[in-house]
Parts: sequence; C-alpha cells; structure tokens
Amino acid sequence: MHAITIPEPGGPEALVWAEVPDPVPGEGEVLVEVTAGAVNRADIMQRQGHYPPPPGASSYPGLECSGRIAALGPGVSGWSVGDEVCALLAGGGYAEKVAVPAGQVLPVPEGVGLKEAAALPEVVCTVWSNVFMIARLRAGETFLVHGGSSGIGTMAIQLAKAAGARVAVTAGSREKLERCAELGADILVNYREQDFVAEVREATGGAGADVILDNMGAKYLERNLQALAFNGRLAIIGMQGGRKAELDIGALLAKRATVGGAGLRARPLDEKAAVVAAVREHVWPLVAAGRVRPIVDRELPMSDASAAHRVVEESGHIGKVLLLAP
Repeated sequence: MHAITIPEPGGPEALVWAEVPDPVPGEGEVLVEVTAGAVNRADIMQRQGHYPPPPGASSYPGLECSGRIAALGPGVSGWSVGDEVCALLAGGGYAEKVAVPAGQVLPVPEGVGLKEAAALPEVVCTVWSNVFMIARLRAGETFLVHGGSSGIGTMAIQLAKAAGARVAVTAGSREKLERCAELGADILVNYREQDFVAEVREATGGAGADVILDNMGAKYLERNLQALAFNGRLAIIGMQGGRKAELDIGALLAKRATVGGAGLRARPLDEKAAVVAAVREHVWPLVAAGRVRPIVDRELPMSDASAAHRVVEESGHIGKVLLLAP
C-alpha cells in the first residue's frame, strides 16, 4: 500500500507519498481500507517534529479516517468485513489502510457520506470529551470557543447549540465569523480588531463565559481567566500560542474556576473507547437528525497532503480539509 511518510521533520514538503508494508490487525483491531482522512493541527506538529506518535502507534500522520472494514483481528465482535465506518486514530490515517482498535471505530452516521465521515471522529471526540465530559457544559450557559471557523470550532458551535448553550466565537475575518453565525454562534469576535474579554463580558452583562475551549495555550491563558465567569471551566486543547505562561492563582481562586487540559491521542485505549461510545450515544443521533453535520472546506488527493498542510497552516480554510485515498 501507499502512505504519507515523514523521513525528516520539516515544512509541508517533508510529507512523502511512499510505498510501505500493509498493516496487519492485531488482537482487538480491525483493518480499515481508507476512503478519506482529514488534516488536524496535531498532524502539522508531528510533521515539524514536535508531536511524535505514542508508543505502538503508526508512524504515519492522521488522527481520523473513514472507509470500509477489510479484515477483523482476533477477538473482534460486532463488526463485519465490508462495514462502512469512521475511526479515531492514534496515527496512520494518511494511508490506504490502517489498523484500528475496535473500540475506536464508529459506524458512518445516517445522512453522512462515506468521504464526509472522515471529518467527524477527531473533532467530535475532542469536543465531546472536553466540553461535555470534563467541562460539563449545560443548557443556558455561555460557551466561548476560540478559532470558531476551524474544524474543532465548527463542531463545537453545533454541539453547544444543540445542548442549549449560548455560543461565543473568535475568528480572524468577517467571512469566517459569518460562517460561524450560520452554524449558530451568537457572539462574534474578530480577534484582529476586538478584545474577546471585553466583548464576552459586555454580551453577558459582565458575567463572562461559563466554559471556554481554547486552542492557543500560553498566549491566551491570562485573558481566558479574565473572560471566565465565576465557577467557569477552561479546557485547553492546543498550544498554537505557546506552551508556558504564568497563572494568577489568586484570580483563579477568586473565580472558583477550573483549568484543565486533555488530549486524546495518548490516552489509554479504554478511555478512548469510552469517549467513542459516548459520542455514538449522544452525538450520532444529532448527526442523523441533521442538527450537527461535518463542515468540509475542500478535498485533496492524499498524495498531495503537503498542499493540504499549507492550507491549514495558513488558516485558509473553514471546517475540515479532507485527504482522499486513491
């Protein structure tokens, strides 16, 4: 088969479409013949040499895919060869085939095409686990998501609205904010021209956001704390603005706030399986009902993954960029 390899860390040109050995499904795994994968910021970090795959995971990038089950490993039940699925991966999605733990496989939801389904697993599992399982967003609360037009952002807006929350977003252009509004965002902040702390406070009568989903990390830590409401919860899922920052513990205590961070890739298999099961129970019915949908910006050949990385690095997209296998 062919896969995208990274012989040496570097820019988008470091991604090489090469012939590699076929994966073999192990105990409790299924082999998926990939129809499409999707690009995530974590893939870019891996390409740059900053985010190696966890032990035992595929060395090829790609944290989600869709396709058909081609083989079952020992001990797998509940799935059959030929089933159309999408899957949460620890790596290996930029390939024609990938072996996946069965607990991380989902049926393609009703109303979604097989290609489109590749845009769902990583973003849905990230948002559901952080915003709902950890930060416990509830109906009537105010939710702020940074990068509202990103893959994570477009999914977070939809899920928060479906849960009955009021949604605030930051984005860097009028076009992106308009797309966020179409998805249900109520409070629109152009971070290039406006201060999100002031805007969120004004829109909430001074209260602030109950839950914030942050992809920036260090750069936004102090301001995120300022934007939080009393008993607010900050969920950090990215480091685009750096790894290290000072935290005013006094301000944290005064607001009775919680700061947490939880990635998916390196979690134990049972934890990832629990997230996937929760997504199947709570989110898949929303997708089937048309209340939540994958937002796809464009589709590119998997062999041209370097072009897809350039688009995502330049933030020239709204939603997800898909990679189509041959």
